[in-house]
Amino acid sequence: MLHYRNLNTPSPLLKFGAGVNSLTSLVFKNSHNSLGFYSENHDRVLKSSCLIDLTRSQPLVGGGHCDRREESSISSSGEKMSVRCNTGSHSHNRISIEKEDGSGKTTTTKGSGKIKGNVVLMKKNVLDFNDFNASFLDRVHELFGQRVSLQLVSAVNGDPASFTSRLSLSTMFLAMAESTSSATLGFTRLISTIPLEFSSLISETPLSLRKYREEELANLRGNGTGERQEWDRIYDYDYYNDLGNPDKGAKYARPVLGGSPQYPYPRRGRTGRKRTDTDRNTETRLNLALSLNIYAPRDERFGHLKLADFLAYALKSIGQFLKPEIEDLFNSTPNEFDSIDDVFKLYEGGVDVPEGLLKSVRDNIPAEMLKEIFRTDGERFLKFPVPQVIKENKTAWDTDEEFAREMLAGINPVMIHRLQEFPPRSKLDPKVYGDHTSKITKNYIEHNLDGLSVDEAIRNNKVFILDHHDTLIPFLRRINATNTKIYATRTIIFLQKDGTLKPLAIELSLPHPGGDHFGCISKVYTPADKGVDGSLWQLAKAYVNVNDSGYHQLISHWLKTHAAIEPFVIATNRQLSVVHPINKLLHPHFRDTMNLNAVARQILINAGGALEATVFPGRYCMEMTSASYKEWTFPGQALPVDLIKRGVAVEDENSPHGLRLLIDDYPFAVDGLEIWSAIKTWVKDYCSLYYKTDKMVQEDYELQSWWKELREEGHGDKKDEPWWPEMQTREDLIETCTIIIWIASALHAAINFGQYPYGGFPPNRPSMSRRFIPEEGTPEYNELKTDPEKALLKTITGQLLSVLGISLVEILSRHSSDEVYLGERDTPEWTTDKEAEKAFEKFGNKLREIELKIEKMNKDQKLKNRVGPVKMPYTLLYPSSEGGLTGKGIPNSVSI
Repeated sequence: MLHYRNLNTPSPLLKFGAGVNSLTSLVFKNSHNSLGFYSENHDRVLKSSCLIDLTRSQPLVGGGHCDRREESSISSSGEKMSVRCNTGSHSHNRISIEKEDGSGKTTTTKGSGKIKGNVVLMKKNVLDFNDFNASFLDRVHELFGQRVSLQLVSAVNGDPASFTSRLSLSTMFLAMAESTSSATLGFTRLISTIPLEFSSLISETPLSLRKYREEELANLRGNGTGERQEWDRIYDYDYYNDLGNPDKGAKYARPVLGGSPQYPYPRRGRTGRKRTDTDRNTETRLNLALSLNIYAPRDERFGHLKLADFLAYALKSIGQFLKPEIEDLFNSTPNEFDSIDDVFKLYEGGVDVPEGLLKSVRDNIPAEMLKEIFRTDGERFLKFPVPQVIKENKTAWDTDEEFAREMLAGINPVMIHRLQEFPPRSKLDPKVYGDHTSKITKNYIEHNLDGLSVDEAIRNNKVFILDHHDTLIPFLRRINATNTKIYATRTIIFLQKDGTLKPLAIELSLPHPGGDHFGCISKVYTPADKGVDGSLWQLAKAYVNVNDSGYHQLISHWLKTHAAIEPFVIATNRQLSVVHPINKLLHPHFRDTMNLNAVARQILINAGGALEATVFPGRYCMEMTSASYKEWTFPGQALPVDLIKRGVAVEDENSPHGLRLLIDDYPFAVDGLEIWSAIKTWVKDYCSLYYKTDKMVQEDYELQSWWKELREEGHGDKKDEPWWPEMQTREDLIETCTIIIWIASALHAAINFGQYPYGGFPPNRPSMSRRFIPEEGTPEYNELKTDPEKALLKTITGQLLSVLGISLVEILSRHSSDEVYLGERDTPEWTTDKEAEKAFEKFGNKLREIELKIEKMNKDQKLKNRVGPVKMPYTLLYPSSEGGLTGKGIPNSVSI
């Protein structure tokens, strides 16, 4: 166990807990994280620097870019000592210490001696938005003359009189070659082993180490006061009180989310910045240019490769400084696409750019990032990859079959419900909102049910609904008072004999003009492919897609994966030691999440941020997610529970995974159940190694403290809910960990990485609508009759916001070059437990079997929903991937 203090906590010693007679092994974390070095007068050393953190098992440098290095020195006895540090993607940073006796023989050094190792140094301002060119190495004078003290603590010899544990780093050698990005540290008195990657319950930890284990957790928790600094490793909770900026004006004020019955919310990582002058409940915000400097605990910071990838996204998201110049490009009909062909130009040829705009780009964006942010080809600009949804067929996206298929295999396949009563009813309080029973009657749909009556079709599990009514009605008056114009929608769908879905009717609803208590006014549209009725049907589908796109981005994606998982990251680091087996199980699934969410609060979900600019609720985006959180339950995030709740599956012990799907060809559910089952089996195998009985779960006070804090603090607004698992049995533990891993890995992958393949073509997934259905007799209605394509484009997202939205979802859909996928660990030395390694290997093998099964199903022509009329195979739950824009791959964590 490696123990070290927070950099802002006065402490003279760095502590290592170690057993004594095994191979010397150090496993490094990303090179950007901090190893807590202190000077002997307790001042923080390396004030503009940080060193690597040895507590986590991640490669020193990703991608295999470092070859093996070897350094030599002469010990006081004249023996030649060497350190070999293997740092590639296969060698995983094992440092061995050898001595040469002059005859050429080398033996592992034990006892006294000298050890040297390579570490990567990084300037703190490598994360500075304004200093992308910062060197990864600090200058010599920034390090020279500093002294560092360390302490080794024996796990087997608790008598300090017989175990010399203090090491003095009297000299820090700087043998830094430009190509190695490393420094050599020399110190005397070598203990022969520092095994970091063992697992241990607190009850099994040697007494001589237990206090250090507890002290480390106390340090990670901090004291809940003060502003967090970039070198801190402190995990604490706070409300979402930093989204608004009321000092900038009422336009930028936003409610505090969390801590109140009106606005419940999961907790975020605390930053502790001072409060605004206008509202003492709101925290001040960083300057936009410093967005990437927002606090996240040092161990959670992006690696260099991830940072480089993320910079492109950050810069695109604040592209408003180019807005006036970009607007000048769209000079035919400002801010509008003139035709679908105009949209295709974004992928086929780009847009001609005047020199003035190119100069503005060059002046505002670092040259190193220019190619990545805005691809250029001579004077061509704003050219994007062709989204998969139009790659094979440019018109199939517009069909009713594809419209319905994406409810099963698109980017929001978690909303479709089986309809169990007709007409559909609302769950809104009738005392507040009046009667919201659907106006869709049997006459609208019965002729289209393959000879069945409505009642027969419902009894036979043939009728489904995509319902965006109750979620939106409470917000419609405020949203429609802005430039956005939307409806609440209900879409009725029929399951056909060939397994595909067809839409039967779409209901568009608005609050009654006389007041909420009068209910709503609704119009119903049915399928048509010709004339003005066909144009109205296309518009109705567009309104549905706008709603589904917004719900997807804000609730399915942000709330139910990003926001919901962050409290688990915090609680795990605060309550479970790094050597606790459950910490080791869950830790890979938390990689980059806190840093990502912190930056999202700064530039994505904040007042005036990218989501408010590109998603229809605008300033009400986050308030809408808070309303949806009221219905969130933790057990309900389990895939089998979710499928049953939505009525698309029933329990059946004779079916695979104990469930029978009522839509056989439901790609998300079919593949998802395979992944869910594989995760649960892995979690069960792993947990059973450490918890032999339910009593061991009950008596593990770290585990119990973790679960108590998670409920009462992390999801504190839900602390009194009866549905929380009690954490009294092994089954409670297994189900809980399975849900956590499922949310962070597979659910997020299914929701996130199809955003560009499906939504990179705005007409397929528009995120805004700007006018209502045209009334007969108006010029807009006449345009709908004469030029329905142009009428559609004038209704949905305009040209400028489409370009910004495409830029955003492209980055969100890309895998970073250092991604670690489900079934992988960033180092094979994540554990020394051979049984755990075998269980993990079994898990990886199962995932590879699932990949083969997915490939086979995607080639089965009977399974029409897996490819659809757009000829786009469903691969969003295919576990592995290469980097980039692939439309497949399940990263371990919510990492983008």
